[in-house]
Amino acid sequence: MASMVWAQEQDDGFLGTLELGESKREIQTGTAVPVTNIDQEEINDRQANTVAELIDSVPGVTLVNGSTPQGSGINIRGYGANGTFGTDQKVLILVDGATTGAEELYRIGNQLFTDPQLYKSVSVIRGTVGSFEYGSGVVGGVVQLETKDASDFTGGEPGFRFRQTLEGYSNGNGFASSSILAWQPNRQTEFLFNYTYRDQDDQKDGNGDTIGNSAFTLPSLLAKGKYSFGDNLEHSITASWNQSTSEERDVPYDSFGTTADAFGNVDRDIETRIAVLRYQYRPAGNDLVDLDVNLSYSEQSIDSSYVPGSSSLEGTPFFPGIRALADATHNYETTKLTIKNSAYFQTGAASHDLRFGVEFIERERLDAPSAPGGTDRRVALFAVDDIQFGDQLTATPALRYETQDIKGNGDAAAPFNGSYDNDALMGGLSARYEFASGFAVFAGGAYTESLPIIDDLGTPLYMTQPEKSRTWEAGISYDSGDVVRAKINVYSTDLWDITSYVSGTPSLPLSKVETEGVEIEASYAHATGFYVDFNANIVSATEFSAAGIGSPWRNEPTDSARITLGKRFGETLDVSWEIFGAKSGLDSSGDPVAGYGVNTLRATYLPQEAALAGFELRAGIENIFDKAYQPNLSTRNSPGRNFKLTVAKTF
Repeated sequence: MASMVWAQEQDDGFLGTLELGESKREIQTGTAVPVTNIDQEEINDRQANTVAELIDSVPGVTLVNGSTPQGSGINIRGYGANGTFGTDQKVLILVDGATTGAEELYRIGNQLFTDPQLYKSVSVIRGTVGSFEYGSGVVGGVVQLETKDASDFTGGEPGFRFRQTLEGYSNGNGFASSSILAWQPNRQTEFLFNYTYRDQDDQKDGNGDTIGNSAFTLPSLLAKGKYSFGDNLEHSITASWNQSTSEERDVPYDSFGTTADAFGNVDRDIETRIAVLRYQYRPAGNDLVDLDVNLSYSEQSIDSSYVPGSSSLEGTPFFPGIRALADATHNYETTKLTIKNSAYFQTGAASHDLRFGVEFIERERLDAPSAPGGTDRRVALFAVDDIQFGDQLTATPALRYETQDIKGNGDAAAPFNGSYDNDALMGGLSARYEFASGFAVFAGGAYTESLPIIDDLGTPLYMTQPEKSRTWEAGISYDSGDVVRAKINVYSTDLWDITSYVSGTPSLPLSKVETEGVEIEASYAHATGFYVDFNANIVSATEFSAAGIGSPWRNEPTDSARITLGKRFGETLDVSWEIFGAKSGLDSSGDPVAGYGVNTLRATYLPQEAALAGFELRAGIENIFDKAYQPNLSTRNSPGRNFKLTVAKTF
């Protein structure tokens, strides 16, 4: 991998750190934070059907049913989505800074109703270190998605650009179309409109069996504008609207597919809306001011109605409760204002890159069966300071203080109408020391708290008991500067005062979860165009009952490794072969699943001839040998062999 990293300076001040890389995956060796960045090139080449599939190649990330938006989720280091709920609040998902996703909804995935074609980059922070400027209670990690900008296509110059992408895939007769119009009337103003339509029938696994509830239709749109002004265009205002909808008819209520027909079928309409208004002020020649004000609003609505006669429990004493779950409307609205400033300054021999700010967050949840309604208001203060001593040592202290006022609907029955106040002081410290040889060592520790959620209003004990977590990290990295990069990260996480999970008896919570793991990333790139990317995840986790009895953690990811062998032929052709292997593990119900290996071939053709400029052709064969397998933590088999073809042209 050929790359360069440096801090660019000019007479008018520090402009920040620039990273330039030639390969698809730039291993972040220059930081103690375990972070993986996926750029536009890799997003295009992976031909992902869902946002989850964009990041399944990140070490530590496990998908719960990744090939469809419904019934799927992201699990990082054993936390996040599981086979019962779409989230456990320990993985934070941000879209242009807006917090998205719902709280615990029984048997409904709720995080990922959006299309990968709307985004130009995805960043995954694993664990708690590095999370404090984004939120509290982050145990698994943070997933940040950034939407496309008009200037990504116009190059910042006035004019129109239009990009059309067509995708087709054989398994499930899938089809997607993405149309992007970018317009810059002048260098100060830009507009983008993106409409993407994705449709898929039920897929089949490697045995030729139909994967239930795997069909979907997902139209999505993104409208975005930016205006820059001031003598040096130091001011900018950006506004965006991001919307995805899904209409399902006569589908199982249990989108995870674990309860046969007990809950019956529903007609379900899902809509996700995200609005962002952002102001940035970056005055030239002033290193102390880099102001970013982000006002965001996200709403997720899941409206379902029961299909009569579809439940095996119809007519039994259990049926009224089942019917109430199926005939429900879940609605979440999250409004957040983040005011953050970045300042670069010197104190003696130390240089500081200080990011500090305040957040105001309000989440409202509509009352529904098994999902109490209420309001969760929070105020948070945070500060993260990258302190560099000379050219070798960097220390990063981080603090976050968050207060909470949470209450149920006033007309609800006790205890769902309760009101509670909580607060927490969280933080951590990481350090990195770089040797002249290209090696570096790093270590860090972090403590965070998950404040109570609206879903737990029915249990007063939980409303005053934040979940607590502590993580320790250490590792080593190597960067040759032009050929080899590698990073090994060892971590240990303890979670206690648990309210998210219960032991065998529902009234008994777990007392503690201990997780230990190793994440490995490495890459090699040769001047001839040959490259190798490798990553692996090795993990062991134990849960402890209230009686102190230990057993394997029910959401423990299995050990896995991924290697990609590729060859670039100039700027025209890139061919790669990806092999992924996983050890045997447990599914979402705790039943054993066998280990497996899956092969994928990809090719990208970018003709350089003037007559074909802007034309792109991508082809892929996923699960080449039509392997039948069920990934660890998933509730169903993954798709069998899948041929994919993408044609794109930018005019």
